[in-house]
Amino acid sequence: MAVQITDANFEELVTKSDKPVLLDFWAEWCGPCRMVGPLVEELSNEYEGKALVGKVDVDANANISAMFGIRNIPTILFFKGGQVVDKQVGAVPKATLDAKLKALF
Repeated sequence: MAVQITDANFEELVTKSDKPVLLDFWAEWCGPCRMVGPLVEELSNEYEGKALVGKVDVDANANISAMFGIRNIPTILFFKGGQVVDKQVGAVPKATLDAKLKALF
């Protein structure tokens, strides 16, 4: 299951992670986010123990969203070594997200 990332736990879980991180910025009211959400959950299960897959509710965590200039959702950021190394905006097939995450290993 994807980890809920908040303003409070972002640094500990994402910035300091020794594993690649996929971070899904979403909101309850966002239609395309509801399409991507199940794909993110599947990736979370498939990469359990190998990568951190997290979700950020943009309405509840404005600081993280502002830090990365999130203007459109869904936006998925890919981190390695605490730094953003890739980005995907909008709804895309699972294979696209999987390929971007695999590239971080």
